[in-house]
Amino acid sequence: MPATYEPISTQTLGSAQSSVSLTSISQAYTDLVLVIVPVVTSSTTFAIRYNGVSTGTPYSSVRLTGDGTSATSSLNSGANEVRISYIATSRTTNTSNIIVNIMNYSNSTTNKTSLARENCSTEGTGAAAGMWRSTAAITQIDLIPLSGGTIINTGTVVTLYGIKAA
Repeated sequence: MPATYEPISTQTLGSAQSSVSLTSISQAYTDLVLVIVPVVTSSTTFAIRYNGVSTGTPYSSVRLTGDGTSATSSLNSGANEVRISYIATSRTTNTSNIIVNIMNYSNSTTNKTSLARENCSTEGTGAAAGMWRSTAAITQIDLIPLSGGTIINTGTVVTLYGIKAA
């Protein structure tokens, strides 16, 4: 990563987990970049939540996917998570990555937005724009699997970077 990216946290799962939480996130950066290299055993939608907020409907996301033959889109409005990726097939090796850019995460006057991209050598690519309708600074990010696979498998790597102020 460029010199402006500073690693905050890296987790390599030694066992399957129902979620991965990144807590006590420093407010010393302007933006965050979350990089996930997933291992899954069935089709899985990945989502994120902020600061442990899992009730109500404060999140929205729109996703676009394409595989060179077809393209699809979906809207998830008024939800309890931001959907960042859909993985259609099992992967016992790390053949893809998901990169989530979270802008102005410590700003206390704006809602929080994110842009995510999934890159997969066997399935194509996907992109998602997400919003958390809250002005609270982000201090925790929870990565959760939805529908299909309900666990994040051994070997998955989750890294959080902070982008230094210019």
